Amino acid sequence: MYGGGGGQYDGNGGAANANNLFGGGGFMPSQTTNTPEGSGGGGINKGRGAQTLMPLTVKQLMDASQTNDDKSGFAVNGWEVSTVRLVGRMLNKNERVTDVSFVLDDGTGRIEVNRWENETSDTEEMKLVNDGDYVIVNGGLKGFQGKRHVVAYSVRLVTNYNDITHHFLYCIYVHLDLAKAKKSASQPQANAGTSTWNQAPLPNNQSASGNTAGKELTDLVMSVFHDPVLGNMEIGVSVDQVASRLKLSDAVARSTVQHLADIGNLYPTIDDNHFKSALNG
Repeated sequence: MYGGGGGQYDGNGGAANANNLFGGGGFMPSQTTNTPEGSGGGGINKGRGAQTLMPLTVKQLMDASQTNDDKSGFAVNGWEVSTVRLVGRMLNKNERVTDVSFVLDDGTGRIEVNRWENETSDTEEMKLVNDGDYVIVNGGLKGFQGKRHVVAYSVRLVTNYNDITHHFLYCIYVHLDLAKAKKSASQPQANAGTSTWNQAPLPNNQSASGNTAGKELTDLVMSVFHDPVLGNMEIGVSVDQVASRLKLSDAVARSTVQHLADIGNLYPTIDDNHFKSALNG
């Protein structure tokens, strides 16, 4: 899906590039703790998320609701957003005197992007990317006459294709957290401080034995994947290792691991029995 194109893979691990991709001013789910405007959870949250950089897909931008008549007023999952980060392939690059326009395709959809060249550094930046390259776009979502586009503040070449995977995993993580926060806001009687999307019930009413009693099973399973020794293994952590470490039956361990994979907290590596955490970054 992401093969080919320009941009050279630098051969290094993804950790440094992930820090580069997501570090500095980016959106963090802990910022979704503000009170939405309006009542009954139907309002739009105008907290810090609107001013920070939010990782999104093109489809999420196209599905974003218009908050008002302002051409830049949009909301995703009930949270106002203006500055976004996209990762995709550059198509139809068109260089003009004062700006460069292109189409960004990230596999979920396509959107037009415009990059104004106000400084020499802007021009030099755009010379480094061409059609077929995978790029990281930071910019503002705008709308005009019913058509949405992005005004880019920066366009950077992807040099490590792990950045593409990291971006989409981060989009999933933020989406789930925003959805959870929106649900909590619409149900004020519920315990808003309790996260439920990453908690799986024990199948067949089984309870964990030994040192798992009294704790959330999913948290314990995730702690195994975050163990420095096991978590850094290239092939990932096996279901058998989870069962052995937590003294669980194979059925309980496998069901819980599969649930965490379904919601995006884990991803398979060499086969269906080995997984790694998507939340380590």
